[in-house]
Amino acid sequence: MSTMTCIQGQMLEVTVVGCQKLKDTEWFSRQDPYVVLEYSGTRHRTRTCTDGGKKAVFQEKFMFTLLEGLRDLKVGVWNSNTLSTDDFIGNATIQLQKVLSQGYDDCTWTLQTKTGRFAGEVRLILHYAGAKKQNYGSAPSAPPYGPQVPQYSAPPAPSPYSSPPYSGPSPYPQVQYSQPQSAYPPASAYPPQPSAYPPPPSTSAYPPAPSAYPPGPSAYPPGPSAYPPPPPSSTYPPQPSPYYPQGPYPGQYPPPPY
Repeated sequence: MSTMTCIQGQMLEVTVVGCQKLKDTEWFSRQDPYVVLEYSGTRHRTRTCTDGGKKAVFQEKFMFTLLEGLRDLKVGVWNSNTLSTDDFIGNATIQLQKVLSQGYDDCTWTLQTKTGRFAGEVRLILHYAGAKKQNYGSAPSAPPYGPQVPQYSAPPAPSPYSSPPYSGPSPYPQVQYSQPQSAYPPASAYPPQPSAYPPPPSTSAYPPAPSAYPPGPSAYPPGPSAYPPPPPSSTYPPQPSPYYPQGPYPGQYPPPPY
């Protein structure tokens, strides 16, 4: 940051850009704001922005003669009235340290009411030519036009970890390793040839051959039954019943005619 020099008698340029978010002091119509600047007893007033309402645009420039030891600027915003006194909207105190040291300041300042409440914002652009000149936003200069000569650098130094250069044949004999031989004959590259003899008959046949000998009779007779045989259910011819007499013509069919 550059050191501020003596400002006595130097000129300060102030541009009032505009206001926004202003407190509305009118009930039925739009307010007509204007801005008042004050420094070291010098006052400047912008034009009235008729029907500006809460947002007013001015774009007006003013010049102030600086005084050594006074490094702030007073700003006040008012609402212009025709039949009554003007209404106070808000004010702010602008610090000049930045513009006096750098030569330029573009900021938006907050306005406050008499009770310290928010009353809107005002934007000012400040210029001071007496500050040490600096190259703000200057682009770097382009290189001079001409053929570009390639620059070659020296070859890199050999690394201590790289392999040593070839110094001749090795004094030790080189061992030649042969491929181990398999115990099995190598597989033939040709398909197998068909056999000249028919294959042997199969040991098992289906269905099985019948037995040459029938099964023999059992060597042991069947044992007697443990239970008596059941009585016959009926006999033929039927036996005469002991309870009922026989008919007149037993055993004859058909019966003789009467």
